[in-house]
Amino acid sequence: MRTFFPSESCKESQLNALNPQSWLQVERGKLSKLSSNSNSFSIPSSSSIESLIKVPEPPILPFYKPVDYVEVLAQIHEELELCPPQEQSNLYLLQFQVFRGLGEVKLMRRSLRAAWRKANSVHEKLVFAAWLKYEKQGEEHISDLLSSCGKCAQEFGPVDVLTQLPVDGSETSTHETISMNGNKMSRQVKFKIEGEKIVCDRQKISSLSAPFDAMLNGCFSESLSEDIDMSKNNISASGMKEINEFSKTGSLREFPPHLLLEILAFANKFCCEKLKEACDRKLASLVSSRDDAVELMEYALEENCRVLAASCLQVFLDDLPNCLNDERVVELFKHADREQRSIMVGPGSFSLYCLLSEVAINLDPQSDITACFLERLVEFSENDKQRLLASHQLGCLRLLRKEYAEAKRLFEEALTAGHIYSVAGLARLDYIKGHKVWSYEKLSSVINSVIPLGWMYQERSLYCEDEKKWEDLEKATELDPTLTYPYMYRAATLMRKNNSQAALAEINRVLGFKLALDCLELRFCFYLALEDYKSAICDVQAILTLCPDYRMLGGRVAASQLRTLVREHVENWTTADCWLQLYDRWSSVDDIGSLSVIYQMLESDAAKGVLYFRQSLLLLRLNCPEAAMRSLQLARQHASSEHEKLVYEGWILYDTGHCEEGLHKAEESIKIKRSFEAFFLKAYALADSSQDPSCSSTVVSLLEDALKCPSDRLRKGQALNNLGSVYVDCGKLDLAADCYINALKIRHTRAHQGLARVHYLKNDKVGAYEEMTKLIEKAWNNASAYEKRSEYCDRELTKTDLEMVTRLDPLRVYPYRYRAAVLMDSHKEKEAIAELSKAIAFKADLHLLHLRAAFHEHIGDVMGALRDCRAALSVDPNHQEMLELHSRLKILKMMKNEASPDSTSLKMVVAVGKHFTTNESLDLHGKYL
Repeated sequence: MRTFFPSESCKESQLNALNPQSWLQVERGKLSKLSSNSNSFSIPSSSSIESLIKVPEPPILPFYKPVDYVEVLAQIHEELELCPPQEQSNLYLLQFQVFRGLGEVKLMRRSLRAAWRKANSVHEKLVFAAWLKYEKQGEEHISDLLSSCGKCAQEFGPVDVLTQLPVDGSETSTHETISMNGNKMSRQVKFKIEGEKIVCDRQKISSLSAPFDAMLNGCFSESLSEDIDMSKNNISASGMKEINEFSKTGSLREFPPHLLLEILAFANKFCCEKLKEACDRKLASLVSSRDDAVELMEYALEENCRVLAASCLQVFLDDLPNCLNDERVVELFKHADREQRSIMVGPGSFSLYCLLSEVAINLDPQSDITACFLERLVEFSENDKQRLLASHQLGCLRLLRKEYAEAKRLFEEALTAGHIYSVAGLARLDYIKGHKVWSYEKLSSVINSVIPLGWMYQERSLYCEDEKKWEDLEKATELDPTLTYPYMYRAATLMRKNNSQAALAEINRVLGFKLALDCLELRFCFYLALEDYKSAICDVQAILTLCPDYRMLGGRVAASQLRTLVREHVENWTTADCWLQLYDRWSSVDDIGSLSVIYQMLESDAAKGVLYFRQSLLLLRLNCPEAAMRSLQLARQHASSEHEKLVYEGWILYDTGHCEEGLHKAEESIKIKRSFEAFFLKAYALADSSQDPSCSSTVVSLLEDALKCPSDRLRKGQALNNLGSVYVDCGKLDLAADCYINALKIRHTRAHQGLARVHYLKNDKVGAYEEMTKLIEKAWNNASAYEKRSEYCDRELTKTDLEMVTRLDPLRVYPYRYRAAVLMDSHKEKEAIAELSKAIAFKADLHLLHLRAAFHEHIGDVMGALRDCRAALSVDPNHQEMLELHSRLKILKMMKNEASPDSTSLKMVVAVGKHFTTNESLDLHGKYL
């Protein structure tokens, strides 16, 4: 979700936070000390400084967070194999919820796409298509770019409701003609309406429905009448004429919507199913706006028109989140009864209200609308998994609204259904009521009854003091280093104790691998307290790059306002100064510092397209893909020429997985003008998209062409580095070394890594190690350098380097895999599996799961291996080696069910190998390591 549920303490701290403008202006002597105005600024007291670095409690997240997500993913995968097709979309929705709890955005979207593809009804397809579109807000331009390349993005296009809901062909129009008392009936019948007589064919009209057939051919007096009064049946003469025409042709002509609605009601009254369906479809094709949809949805629900209802629903969902600001739309969703929901969304009630709830939470997590949608979500839950999610989310809302009794009931329901994370909500409620000990005991009970996770210790730390609190937070970080609260609390505590160096070191630990806005904000506050305004402006400009509308100090102050105030304390740089600063920081791999410099440069008259493009490169390096895409879009908007714009469009397409289309844009740009960036993009895209080894020569030629074009040293260094990499792959090591050395001459620091690889391939392992050491000494962000250096040294130094990697960036998975392989090589199977499990607990990584599955298989634990294999296939359903392992494990499971596996059957297991830890084995066993 784009927003989160703030904690109570967070809201309290907002009330006491100092006004930073006061602090900065008083410090510069700009305010009168004699001011008596109650609204005027005053010198901040020590308590104000204290509130500046106050860390809010971590929020209770409204997510599904199972204790063993691997087990849940494995169960979902198994059910997907066995369940009927109509149940698959709901299982993919559950998978989506698991990945959302893990914060895996790419995997979330892939699960949504799978749910969309497997949707069992047009209604579910509408819901999941809208959800995908909502998740990709701001990416609609990609659809336009794809269209310009002759390709369409299906999830952004409207669903053709008319074709998705086929015409019901089960109705027949054969009614036997009945004659009464031997009297021959007239072939014609005249319906009298509004003084007019509409002459109709008796048999054609009778064929419209059984009631008409009975009336005109059966035992009723009308069967003997030629003139029939229809004036009391809410049909106009014009309407009856169109019905007559339909009875002859089987199709409706073009006429006003109000007449269609009149005919629809008449058709429904007289059970004219084909006429009703024709009206339904005709009206559905006319829905083009929200106003249309609101008006026609009411008719659809009243007249049971499923095609029209689906068409209206699509308009509403296509307009999320804006349509939830329209009371008419909200009322339709809030008050639809069971029958109306069946008409509107078919069997997709839970998925619809799941989507509506998420959108409402992001708009306002405490609103009545959000509460209503979540209440409906609980009501429409069909199983325990759905019920626990809905109950937990509604419990979070009740807690926010201080409806504590109801929150407790809901958290207890979620806990009873199996959601252990909901105990955190119950603990908060106990604490609010003054039962701090009960809160501590609740968390302790959970920790002692299941395999503990980081969030459990983080939560328990809220209910203890001093050493116990510190110990729990250290344990939380050990179990889940992605949790930011422990780092922030420790850093703030150290800052209060005037140990600023240790405080900054602590907050830098997390910022080294996770660019979290709240952590950047806290460090900004530290720098303010230390009056280090140069560092403070760097952080606030990085914050504004990531989130231009970000608000700081509990949401009370816009980050842009704070930047303006701090800027007064910092020396202004000229354009030349900025370029020098950017060059220095880029060369030292100071990505946050580089972001800050570019933000400042964008205020000048410099070419903004180029700067936004550089910004996007940095954001990608910092693992901020959404912000990077926003910068690429801005680069496209501010491009100074058509050929430059085409390059940025190419990168947008390439970064969203459309490599061929990106290549096409590069070629278009080159046709207009030969430029560095166009050649670079083409070389990059071609190297990635082509499986033909002979394309290397083309890539080399393109990079050489790029280097002949004007560009700055930052980009030319990257091109030289890439060229060196291609030469290495071709075995031309001397040419590769020349490229890397030339890149280093213009301070492209990362070229040390390529040069180290050349040394290693020339059997100069010492030279490779020394080259990587140079990179480590120069780079601010050097976890990857330590990891690469570990390949060029003996086992003990390798272990030391990889321990450093885990300290600097615990999200890098290679060190865990290596250590596990070492343990496995030493026949310490349990320790090896435990090493992998440590990382798997907080990161759903295919390679970790694959290796653990292989280890389980190696020791004969077929069920453990199968579980990990299924979870891995949830992460990547098309991974060929996992698919093969999965097939083999299913056979082993069948054999184990028949009889215990003997040594012969175990030979079917893929041996992990005797030597896991040599460099050769790392290559040979690449599927594991």
